Amino acid sequence: MLGAAGFRSVPSVMMDPLHNEFGWSHATIGAAMSVNMTLFGLTSPFAAALMDKLGIRPVMSGALLLISGGTALSVFMTHSWQLVLLWGVCVGMGTGSMSMALVATVANRWFVGRRGLITGILTAANATGQLIFLPVVAAITTSHGWRVASLVVAAASLAVVPLVLLFMRNHPHDRGIRAFGATDEDPGPPPSTRTGSSARAAVDALLVGLRTPVFWLLAGSFAICGATTNGLIGTHFIPAAHDHGMPVTTAASMLAVVGVFDVAGTILSGWFTDRVDPRMLLVVYYLGRGASLLVLPSLLTDSAKPSMWVFILFYGLDWVATVPPTVALCRIFFGDRSPIVFGWVFASHQIGAAIAAAGAGYLRDANGNYDMAFWIASALCVFAAGMCVSIRIPARSAPEPVPVG
Repeated sequence: MLGAAGFRSVPSVMMDPLHNEFGWSHATIGAAMSVNMTLFGLTSPFAAALMDKLGIRPVMSGALLLISGGTALSVFMTHSWQLVLLWGVCVGMGTGSMSMALVATVANRWFVGRRGLITGILTAANATGQLIFLPVVAAITTSHGWRVASLVVAAASLAVVPLVLLFMRNHPHDRGIRAFGATDEDPGPPPSTRTGSSARAAVDALLVGLRTPVFWLLAGSFAICGATTNGLIGTHFIPAAHDHGMPVTTAASMLAVVGVFDVAGTILSGWFTDRVDPRMLLVVYYLGRGASLLVLPSLLTDSAKPSMWVFILFYGLDWVATVPPTVALCRIFFGDRSPIVFGWVFASHQIGAAIAAAGAGYLRDANGNYDMAFWIASALCVFAAGMCVSIRIPARSAPEPVPVG
């Protein structure tokens, strides 16, 4: 998860060097990043289905090899379509195969107790990966060029393959043990015996979801989550702050701090998910995010004032805190099929992010500022909270409080 998040984010560091060397427009380079982001989400349900059929280890190994090959071959690029193929398709599919599908699959197979906490820890690795890799890759790109940085990424992903092959196991039964916290009443999912097509399994899971109202509520609210995080703040916070006179370096540093607090917030959210109704957690998260986005335009100034740091703290804690309760709700309603179903829910997250990234840019061009984009996002968060409130959990499926100690 550390690697997947870091590798996926690397192209943003190389945008200017590629533009300067090849003369490719930012729109052309952005198209490759768009393909990367889209496949990062759409690959997830198919990767979950492959993990269910083949196991976690071969899927992870194949994904790492795909990332390594795509980044290594990029040093020979001469045309923009090669950037789309290598960084967009290869790296997008590779990192997507190790994204939220891996989180849901590992939590579902290896843990009965503390599933929420484990989901939070693995999800927090996304933010941590960006914090670790992006500054390093940026420094290497500045000092030695983007080709050396690409080779470093290729080597880093390739170096993980032996570790996966040696130490990763597909299921607790491979070690002759049961899932953590398993009991006779809830032994956890058995090893998969499915032999059919993984693509068909992914499509079947989508069809099952489409016929279930709760899937639409989860996918819709998670699309709003993506729109109000990666799509809006992740893409447009720096230019929005710069519009108010804030130096780009200051705005970028503040956005990096969001990632620091995101780690704590997501792990804490996982801990709460084991103890509190996940629907209510989502309501609190979306309403809190909506309130913060509502006041953000009034907080943006030419410097990092204390009120702005309060926003960074609050927003960072809430950034992807929605993931553990959303995974928990998928598990309650879809059982052993939940990793694949959550893969589709996560795909909606990335689609929402892509729509917001484009929409906020349009509003900025039309109005001369981002105020309307932030206010619309705030309203969408309230709508997402309403969607989560309307979810009805059967009494027999209601999560029981986890005893402490």
